[in-house]
Amino acid sequence: MIEATGLTKRYGDTTAVEGMTFTVRPGRVTGFLGPNGAGKSTTMRMIMGLDRPTSGAVTVNGRRYAEHRAPLGEVGALLDAKAVHTGRSARDHLLAQAATHGISRRRVDEVVEMTGLASVARRRAGTFSLGMGQRLGIAAALLGDPQTLILDEPVNGLDPEGVLWVRHLLRGLAAEGRTVFLSSHLMSEMALTADHLVVVGRGRVIADAPVGEIVARAQSSAVQVRTPSAPQLAAVLVRDPGVEVTSLEHDLLEVTGSTPPAIAAVAAAAGLVLHGLAPVETSLEDAYMQLTADAVEYRSTTPHAAAGGRR
Repeated sequence: MIEATGLTKRYGDTTAVEGMTFTVRPGRVTGFLGPNGAGKSTTMRMIMGLDRPTSGAVTVNGRRYAEHRAPLGEVGALLDAKAVHTGRSARDHLLAQAATHGISRRRVDEVVEMTGLASVARRRAGTFSLGMGQRLGIAAALLGDPQTLILDEPVNGLDPEGVLWVRHLLRGLAAEGRTVFLSSHLMSEMALTADHLVVVGRGRVIADAPVGEIVARAQSSAVQVRTPSAPQLAAVLVRDPGVEVTSLEHDLLEVTGSTPPAIAAVAAAAGLVLHGLAPVETSLEDAYMQLTADAVEYRSTTPHAAAGGRR
């Protein structure tokens, strides 16, 4: 379990993390989300004892990371897949780490097989692709068979098979009762992998809840209606001052301020045919964008806006 209480980190006049309090519990995959610059990497570094908090505290399995006598057996981490000796082979890199904790060569061979590196284990890590480097980083995180895993963007550079493998691996580890803390910018993958989310922005916790609850909070009240009589139906619907209608396509409307039964009744009364009627489903990406709308430090212009600026 990971417990952060009032966790704060300042670099001079810059506050990277401010008063973060959250708990990552065993038996589930907890996603760690936030825009670039939100404080995710700094928080993970403080959990691992690589940065010292300005104030507050964070423990892993009841102790600060530095207080564990054999930390690789308590927590495994992938914070930077490039943090390897590029001249060593993948197997030698793992053997060097294993030697610090008295971990057997047999365990090294197990994680090599587990992560799909057997065929390249004697190649120098400096020749690895991004995806292979990620697999090596995950192998190192698993080396001590830890109760807690902290992984920063573990699926970056992986092909679809690799992404699926990581998903099943993490969910399987959580099912064994382990603590899994995972950051990613891939919302679709996080929706499939995580059970719980901690969302941060500008160094603070914005949301801390199960995935389903966070999505439900952002659930849209809009209804999409497909009809060959879109203009006529729109004209009838907006007679109700609480209803707004947006035309998405020539035969597709998005309606807010009404419900599917009410829209169907209006269409029937007006003698208009409906080909489809469905509530708009909110995705995790939609919910995330709503939550972090005021917490984005680096905002890009849209292609349309950029094009407009060139004219």
